[in-house]
Amino acid sequence: MNVKSSKKSRMGVTLGATSAVAWGVDTVIIGIIIASTPFKQAVGLAPIIAAFMHDFFSALWVSLFMIVKGEFINVLKLFKTKSGAILILGALSGGPLAMTFYFLGIQSVGATYAASIASIFPGIGALLAFFFLKEKMNKRTWLGVLLSIIGVIILAYVPSKFNVNSHFYIGILFSLGAAVFWGLEGVIGAWGMKGKEVIPLYAINIRQMTSALCYGILIVPFIQGYPLAFQAASSNIVWLIVIAGLLGFANYSLYYTSINLIGAARGQSLNNTYVFWAIITEILFIGTPITLQFVIGALIVLSGSILVSGNVKNSKY
Repeated sequence: MNVKSSKKSRMGVTLGATSAVAWGVDTVIIGIIIASTPFKQAVGLAPIIAAFMHDFFSALWVSLFMIVKGEFINVLKLFKTKSGAILILGALSGGPLAMTFYFLGIQSVGATYAASIASIFPGIGALLAFFFLKEKMNKRTWLGVLLSIIGVIILAYVPSKFNVNSHFYIGILFSLGAAVFWGLEGVIGAWGMKGKEVIPLYAINIRQMTSALCYGILIVPFIQGYPLAFQAASSNIVWLIVIAGLLGFANYSLYYTSINLIGAARGQSLNNTYVFWAIITEILFIGTPITLQFVIGALIVLSGSILVSGNVKNSKY
């Protein structure tokens, strides 16, 4: 492995880890948004409308950034190419499809179990990348992926009492569906960025625009959610949504660049450590107490990330 390739791999690891920080903070802010007026007055619609507004502002941020750079026209041209079509598929997979399955899972089994089950998406992404993109992964990397998933599940899991019924099993399937679609997003994104005309920022611009348009044209009208969206846009909480959109732009830009440099499997494993940073943010700014469960889960996540990201010498990226 030459010096240039080594630098690219280290850069990919750094960007992947940084994307997790941005998404972790973003996750906490989204939680605050959903718990605020007017969202708390519309529990059923709140998550989907919040997701729509988040992706809308994120798409706005990245589009403005590309306009300032004078490259937005290249993004629009990319829509007409094969690579652009592939990236649109990835956007639909990771945006509306994954999020809809995720919310259905939350509705059936609760946020705790849905989040724990959906967090296996890096493992699914690694398997898909191994079979379809032919990404080479040694035993150390596989162990790192497994540890990252186990650690995230430990961090997210909170025991609760409930009666196991048909809704529980349906919720499990919905949550697994979210994990599959998020895993697919990383693999499809890596595939789409193989085109010579594509750079990660173009890909994330297409990703956020596609997700926002799909929400805005299909999903939000179907659930009659625009009155809530307009109410939120005219309230003080809109500025927090704008900040969340900026963090979403930062996360996905770093995430897609990481995938482009070190592959889907390793990029997803690093990004999946966002749960650790979300809990750190809650501890520092909201006062969430530190528990033994958190310490154990955090150590396992960090160990997994070190194993996945430390294997730069044998990386083909």
